[in-house]
Amino acid sequence: MLLPVIGLSRRADVAEVIGAGLVAGAAGLGHRRIAVLLDRPAATVRGWLRRFVGRAESVRAGFTALAVDVDAGTAPPLAAGSGFADAVAAVLAATAAVAAGWPGLALTVSPWRLAAAVSHGGLLAPADGGQLINTNRLWAGV
Repeated sequence: MLLPVIGLSRRADVAEVIGAGLVAGAAGLGHRRIAVLLDRPAATVRGWLRRFVGRAESVRAGFTALAVDVDAGTAPPLAAGSGFADAVAAVLAATAAVAAGWPGLALTVSPWRLAAAVSHGGLLAPADGGQLINTNRLWAGV
């Protein structure tokens, strides 16, 4: 089955909603408060946060590499205070690098759609779920 770029594998919510929860988690909010803000069940939000904690280092490394690969002038994001927050910052930095390289995309692609596309929908996949980052340089021919 093909997964649209707006979604993440095995998740009912679109990438932007999950991303908003991850950004709130990186800012220090707990799963119950995020659940209220996003109008989602607390157990669902808790699952997102727990799964992202387990993926944080590979997400940070992969999206930092993407940011630098797309825009060599991009400095890696500064440490944000936790592995979780560092990973969220790396996704945002990669999005900024893509937006700088292709200004028209900035209006249509959110950080979390980019994360869904680059991770093949596996941003919150189990750690042994295979490859996280798309290493194909799809932009190289543009």
